[in-house]
Amino acid sequence: MPVKEGIAGPIPEGADPEEYDKLRRRVLWKMPSGLYIVGSRAGERRNGMTLNWATQLAFDRKLLGISVEHAAFTHELIAEGQVFSLCLVDREDRAIVRKFTKPVEVDLEARTLNGFPFHDGVTGAPILDQAVAYLDCEVRQALDLGDHTFFVGEIVDADFQHDEETPVLRMEDTRMNYGG
Repeated sequence: MPVKEGIAGPIPEGADPEEYDKLRRRVLWKMPSGLYIVGSRAGERRNGMTLNWATQLAFDRKLLGISVEHAAFTHELIAEGQVFSLCLVDREDRAIVRKFTKPVEVDLEARTLNGFPFHDGVTGAPILDQAVAYLDCEVRQALDLGDHTFFVGEIVDADFQHDEETPVLRMEDTRMNYGG
């Protein structure tokens, strides 16, 4: 099918660019994805951020990829500190993700991020104590993708903090959408 370049990338010839962009977004929103809290750290600065673009990349080395918007404070911390954690959230804790859409208030004395207890992982990245499970990663590569960077992290530690059978949060469990 012939394509032409539109405002948000290629569009099929004859398609209305605005309507096609809306259609493309709806299709992308249908793709199943998790909803996580990514922890980041550079020096003594820490943050937690809601994230849904995460995927396993390789088995031999265990690699995990996350995509973070350039403008995000978390991007700055991961780029500088070269570490991140990915916390899997209990499906019943869906309200927590709204608490991590802006840079968080960190209380090092109380060991909290926006009032939620955390501990530092092996890499030093913060891990929420109430996370069902976590993956703690050291950055191995960073790929600039326009308005996001795709960080490839090697998993150096992982664990369950709650029952392994606990259902985890997915984007479709919320009214949130991001992407497209």
